[in-house]
Amino acid sequence: MSSEFNENNFSSKMNKSIQSFKKDISTLRTGRANTNMLDTLKVDVYGQQMPIEQLATVSVPEARLISIQVWDKGLVSSVEKAIRDSNLGLNPVSEGQLVRVPIPPLSEERRVELTKIAGRYTEEAKVSIRNIRRDANKAAETAAKDKTVGEDTRDDIKDEVQELTKKFETKVNDMSKQRESEVLED
Repeated sequence: MSSEFNENNFSSKMNKSIQSFKKDISTLRTGRANTNMLDTLKVDVYGQQMPIEQLATVSVPEARLISIQVWDKGLVSSVEKAIRDSNLGLNPVSEGQLVRVPIPPLSEERRVELTKIAGRYTEEAKVSIRNIRRDANKAAETAAKDKTVGEDTRDDIKDEVQELTKKFETKVNDMSKQRESEVLED
């Protein structure tokens, strides 16, 4: 095998694509409260954008409620504003340093819209995995051209990479279907 080609390296890159995809779809809102819904939100803090988890403790005390205990009382209104301005359709209520975010039930129209967004995330993850496959195949071709591996080995590498790609695409599809079913159920 070539020093240029390392299957574990490409497998690791595909795993990173899966992790990124998992994070993306976890932010999709379902009918239930989930702290991951707020992961992508940034709060304006003294001229800088910071994630909520760096400013407060986020928890889910009930199925349809997110509780945010803000550590700095002066940032409560900034946290509220960030939640209100997000496209999550949430309306936070503050009680001192505690911000409660009730999760209203989703309309059928919003559920369909969220499944489309999940589909877009799914396709982006698959494209990322396919790009990694392309890079792996290119590395195998380069190794064969440099005579560090034979043509049979190059073909074996390409077959392994294709199997790896199928495995990861199947994983993405399964995760997507599970999340879409969560979004569509009440």
